[in-house]
Amino acid sequence: MNAHKPEPLTLSLSVNGQTYDLQVPARKLLSDVLREDLGLTGTHVGCEHGVCGACTVLIDGRPARACLTFAAQMEGHDITTIEAVGRPDALSVLQQALHEEHGLQCGFCTPGIVMTFEHYLRENPAPTADEVRDVLSGNLCRCTGYQNIVAAVLKAAARMRGEAA
Repeated sequence: MNAHKPEPLTLSLSVNGQTYDLQVPARKLLSDVLREDLGLTGTHVGCEHGVCGACTVLIDGRPARACLTFAAQMEGHDITTIEAVGRPDALSVLQQALHEEHGLQCGFCTPGIVMTFEHYLRENPAPTADEVRDVLSGNLCRCTGYQNIVAAVLKAAARMRGEAA
């Protein structure tokens, strides 16, 4: 018995401002395309159920779970991954604050947290600690007690508002 293998789809994806033309299976996840086909391994895959937040990317500027999104759904959308945030020699304000406040340890969850809060701080530039904790509840970190992450987000928000922090 021969199983019919579906033909791959031809897609044009916009990732970090660059267009990629790809052929992928219809059911291939965005997280797998980013990591395997484009070599953008900063998007981490933890739970593969959308619970941990490690795979968070921005789709049209809004946070989304790449492990729950089919790549085929992304044609015509702008995808931003952690690779587009800061540079090793010039971290984003949020990345710098996470570094200074020791808001990261192993780093596995960090890309998802950064992508979540890069968006959130644009939408809410003056969050309270409780608001930060509420947003952070969508990202699991197994290494920290979260307090340093909250402190870092508040520090970054103050800096983005032009206040000394």
